[in-house]
Order: sequence, then C-alpha cells, then structure tokens
Amino acid sequence: MKILTTLLLAFAALWLGGCAVFPISSVKPGMSREEVVSTMGAPSAVVDLRQGTRLQYSGQPGGQFVHMVDLDAAGRVGSVRQVLTEKDFGRIELGKWTQADVLREFGRPALVERVASWKGDILTYRWYGMQDMFYWVYLDGGQVVQKAHAGVEERPGMVVDTP
Repeated sequence: MKILTTLLLAFAALWLGGCAVFPISSVKPGMSREEVVSTMGAPSAVVDLRQGTRLQYSGQPGGQFVHMVDLDAAGRVGSVRQVLTEKDFGRIELGKWTQADVLREFGRPALVERVASWKGDILTYRWYGMQDMFYWVYLDGGQVVQKAHAGVEERPGMVVDTP
C-alpha cells in the first residue's frame, strides 16, 4: 500500500509540474519564428501585421486563453501575451471594428452563434476573469461590431451562492 501511495504521489507531482510549465512561458523576445514553432508547435493561425507577423495559439473552443506571439519584420519575437482579458476586450471599438479586427486581435472564437433577436453573427470567447466567463461580440450584417459584453459561464450542475 505504501508503495502504491508513493507512486501515486510521484505521478501527481510529475503531472502537476508538467501542467505548470506551459510552453508559452519558454517563448522570449528575440527568438526566431522557427524557435517559437519548435517550442509551441504549429500556430492555430498566422496573421500578417503592418510590421511583421502574428502567431496565434488558441485554446478555444474548450480552453480559456489565446496567446499572441508578435514577430517583427525580421521574424523575431517582439512580444508574447495572453489576450483574453478584460483589459484587452475593452479595446474593441463599437461601430468601428470589423470581424477581421476581432479575429486578428483575439483569434478564432469558441463559437459563432446566431439568435432570432440579432441579425448577425455572435462571436463567443471563453475566458477566465475571477471565474469562468464568456465574452460575446455581436456583428451586424456588414460584419461590423455593434455590441460586446462579458457574462458568467454557467455550467450544468454549477452551484451559485445566493445571499
């Protein structure tokens, strides 16, 4: 029994240790594109920027992150950041941003939905902001953002405390 307990604890420590070091933490400014891809694998999307390229590493639809690795014109890492945050969502400009802007800045959404009360697509992102959250971006028929807001992701069986 003691051996089994020791093995289980060792396995748990290895598993948790592996989870704690996500490869994105290994991506540093100055690395080449090839080094990033060698570390992270193929990106979920590649986006051309004015002064370089963006490699998107999305955890959507099930995960709650999208990491952006921005490369300069020489193909070197300039910045690395997780963009599914309240601060980043706050950059969305209603009536100005298009679907292309949203996809460039946040990557692919977890869902693209339609409802009877809205005449365009609704892009749904899963993220974490002190609890499991959704962020909805409402596009009109011309693919321009008209509305955007956060909401709590309630899961079946989830217990919500009430005062």
